[in-house]
Amino acid sequence: MVVSDDHALQHRLPHRKKQTMSAPNALFTETLMLLGGAVVTAPIFKKLGLGTVLGYLAAGVVIGPVLHGIGDSEAVLAVAELGVVFLLFIIGLELKPSRLWQMRRDIFGLGTAQVVLSGLALTLAAYLANITGWRGSIIVGFGLALSSTAFAMQILEQEGDVNTKYGQRSFSMLLLQDLAIVPLLALVTVLDGPKETSNPIPDLAIAVGAVAAMIIAGRYLLTPLFQVIARTGAREAMIAAALLVVMGSATLMQLAGLSMAMGAFLSGVMLAESSYRHELEADIEPFRGILLAIFFIAVGLSLKLDVIADNWVLIVLAVPVLMVIKGVVIYALCRMTGSSHNDAIRIACLLPQGGEFGFVLFSTASASGGLFSASTASMLIAIVTLSMALTPLGSALSKRLLSGDTHEELDEDFEGAGSDVLMIGFSRFGQIAAQILLAGGRDVTVIDFSADRIRQASNFGFRIYFGDGTRKDVLRSAGIDHAKVVVVSTHQREVTDKIVELVQTDYPHASIFVRSYDRIHSIELRNKGVDYELRETLESGLLFGRRTLEALGVSEADAYEIGEDIRKRDEQRLVLQASEGLQAGSDMLYSRPVKPEPLVKPKRAADIFSDADDLSVLPAEEPERV
Repeated sequence: MVVSDDHALQHRLPHRKKQTMSAPNALFTETLMLLGGAVVTAPIFKKLGLGTVLGYLAAGVVIGPVLHGIGDSEAVLAVAELGVVFLLFIIGLELKPSRLWQMRRDIFGLGTAQVVLSGLALTLAAYLANITGWRGSIIVGFGLALSSTAFAMQILEQEGDVNTKYGQRSFSMLLLQDLAIVPLLALVTVLDGPKETSNPIPDLAIAVGAVAAMIIAGRYLLTPLFQVIARTGAREAMIAAALLVVMGSATLMQLAGLSMAMGAFLSGVMLAESSYRHELEADIEPFRGILLAIFFIAVGLSLKLDVIADNWVLIVLAVPVLMVIKGVVIYALCRMTGSSHNDAIRIACLLPQGGEFGFVLFSTASASGGLFSASTASMLIAIVTLSMALTPLGSALSKRLLSGDTHEELDEDFEGAGSDVLMIGFSRFGQIAAQILLAGGRDVTVIDFSADRIRQASNFGFRIYFGDGTRKDVLRSAGIDHAKVVVVSTHQREVTDKIVELVQTDYPHASIFVRSYDRIHSIELRNKGVDYELRETLESGLLFGRRTLEALGVSEADAYEIGEDIRKRDEQRLVLQASEGLQAGSDMLYSRPVKPEPLVKPKRAADIFSDADDLSVLPAEEPERV
């Protein structure tokens, strides 16, 4: 019998192996679909200017309700909620007390007022529309009061308005909204009502004790823990410790009857001042990114298209109502707290949409079962999604509602500005160039659009003016009419090109010296006719190579001559590339050691170059820079 059993087993094993090879398990297949959906849709929606969040939602809708590729969306959502937990941890890490103190009035004053007033107004609207009961309406109203940080910050960055007055106030409100999700998630638990077996007094004591334990652990245990692990040099142990802290604190809060996000947020705040903050953020970021993407895909999976089809009239009407209510409340609050009409309009048109945290709140509320159903959550998510898609249109509309001077009033009065050199952008490149000019006895007027950089430079005694170098009125106020040389050292290629075109058009008397982004940018700048351009990495790369040769035994004089030869060949290649294309002059590049002996003097170069490196095709003299 044993033999026959073994014989039967031998017949069964190949058959089982064949089935395993031909039919991957469901978890593997579903993971491939989720990752594939993220890879395909995120770049497309990002390119269209709609943001990656909408791309993930669209992927979820296609995979789930349309193709029925994944049926158990709740299981996916349960795992993907860790992305929200990690996100709250990172938000906590970034909340240093000093940063909060600088923007305290806008964050805790204006931001709190916006969430409360918008939430109450939208709660009333949801209750009157009979979307759900009064408890569910509170979650609906305050969930819709939150705006999309991803969409708003993307628009601010694209417009270059992050450091404007209205940009800073917008960011303050978004930051408070990010903080508000923590108490709002706790509010879901409160409104859901006590369970039959629960006793509120012990439950409250357990929650308070858990929070106290988190604070004590963060203050006395977490930093020493990371110090011990860091001494071992085990990189994987640091990553494991970071995940352990986040998931452990989240689990502790969940056991205490609070949200997992609350625990992650508290642990992040406790480590905000830690010297390991940046290491932790770098370790957690990849997990946060992919899990949060899967979370949004899971939200799309959970959408009920039949519910949306049945309520499409309500959804279409609810979106403009939502955006108008939030826009009016935000505009009124901004005006009452000192913003100009134009700034208030910009903020009101930037933040009227629903946000990503609304998905989190609605999904949590529907999962509890006591506040509103999954069908209601699907309808609310559809409303938020459509409002997010309309955000770029709202931002464009704001420009038509501005009155008078549409530019922000400058923080600086430019008193004392005006010199022979006007430097636009105080980047690291510009700082070094400014040292040469100042050492040569030349006065330099510097304008920059980064408030943080201006504050840092002011600490070292530099006089820098806040201003946008792409605006003609700012350049005029900074004294460009008296400037002999305009130095453009901004670090964004598009901004640099815009400034160059503006100066060439309106101030042709000024010479333009430009920091170029790369080789292609250098060629484009020369074609535009700038007086001088320099790639930011050229000189540092040449010096670095010379010093490396010296370390290998080459004399300083020979290393200098080799460097000058490379500089000359680089210039000659640029001239050829400007007229013949990027592939021109490629034969002048060194791709292997020079043989039979190293190049040490330019006059011997012709003797050691191969036939492919013949310099007869080059101009006889180094051309003058255009």
